[in-house]
This record gives sequence, structure tokens and C-alpha cells, in this order.
Amino acid sequence: MCPSWTEADRRVPPVSVMDLARDERAEFADLLEGLSPEQWEAPSLCAGWTVREVVAHAISYDELSWSEVGRRLVRAGGNPDGANALGVDEYGRRTPDELVALLRAHLTPRGLTAAMGGRIGLVDGLIHQQDVRRPLGLPRSIPEERLRPALTLALFAPPIRGVLRVHDLRLEATDIAWSSGPLTRRRGTVRGTAEALVMAIAGRRVADDLEGDGVPLLAPRLG
Repeated sequence: MCPSWTEADRRVPPVSVMDLARDERAEFADLLEGLSPEQWEAPSLCAGWTVREVVAHAISYDELSWSEVGRRLVRAGGNPDGANALGVDEYGRRTPDELVALLRAHLTPRGLTAAMGGRIGLVDGLIHQQDVRRPLGLPRSIPEERLRPALTLALFAPPIRGVLRVHDLRLEATDIAWSSGPLTRRRGTVRGTAEALVMAIAGRRVADDLEGDGVPLLAPRLG
């Protein structure tokens, strides 16, 4: 006789954040493999960085141990932005093929990007993939299961400083059931897709994709 399956037996185990980060990086690598030489040198949404430099940054911590991350930060005088710039200087010398190969070799985050169960790698990969896609006019549909943890971590991750940008605003996603209330007295509401909200929280200039009475307050804080 065929076995009798209960509802619990049929239940699919939840996907881990580390798995989501790996999927995000694999999709990023797929995108990069199809870019032309001109697109690699095009400006990204990261001010002053080309697509190549964004990719160099995105992979520049995976080969470092925690002590090496600390030494890079010391070299930068304790400034996280300076530490990022050092990584771009080092990895930005590599060819596009070398950068893609390095990303393929580190699809599963390790070191700093593996922190918080892979959340750092997921959010970093998602934001930087959009830094590349948006100016190149290459949109995509991002799974909700990736967007939810990205929205939450982008708000409170110290390097992003998202909560400082939106502390007095209510954010409402228009394509998934997600919202974030202000930490202080509300001064307005900002609505948009979850992807646009993630990018706004990260400080990218995406105000044209948002609506609500809070957009005029948010727009000068972006970029």
C-alpha cells in the first residue's frame, strides 16, 4: 500500500537566509556575465562608482578573515567608507571575467558577508545588483522572500544608516504586505514597491519611483 502522508510530511522546509543570499548572488553573476564592456564601465547608482567598481566592492570582503577585515578598517582610520574604498582599489584592478569568476566561487557568503546568518550578504547583494540594473535599464522581479529581510535589515544595519533617513516617515510597500512606522512623530508617508523602498532606505536616488506626502521630505536625504 502507498504510505499515508500527513500535512506535516508534505510541508516544505523554510528556505534559510543563507540560501536566499546564495540565490541572489547567483542571479547577480548571471546578470554580469551578459554585460558588454561598455556596461561594465557605465556609472552605477553608487555615487562615483562604475558597475565594475560596484562588483569589486560586493566581493571585496569574502576572501578576508575577521582579523583581515579589522586590519583593513584600521588602514582606513576606522572609517567604513574608507575601508570600502580600499577594497575597490584592490579588486577593481581585476577584469570583468575575473570578478564574475570570484563571485561564482563565493556564491555562499563567508566572513563579513556571512554575518547574521547571511543577511549581510543578502542585503548587500540585492542593493548592489539594483545599483547595476537600474542605471542600465535592466529591471527584474525580486522574490518577496528576499525583499522582506532586506527591508528590515536595511533599516537597522549601521553601515546603511537607513533608519536615520526615514525615522520620521511611514513606509508602505505597494506590492507586498509590509510597512514601517516612524520612530519619532510621523511627518509623512512614503509609498512604493518594496524594491524602491529598499533602495530609498539605502540612500539611492529613487524618489521618482515613490509617492506620498513624505516624498518631499525624503528626497533631499537621498544620494
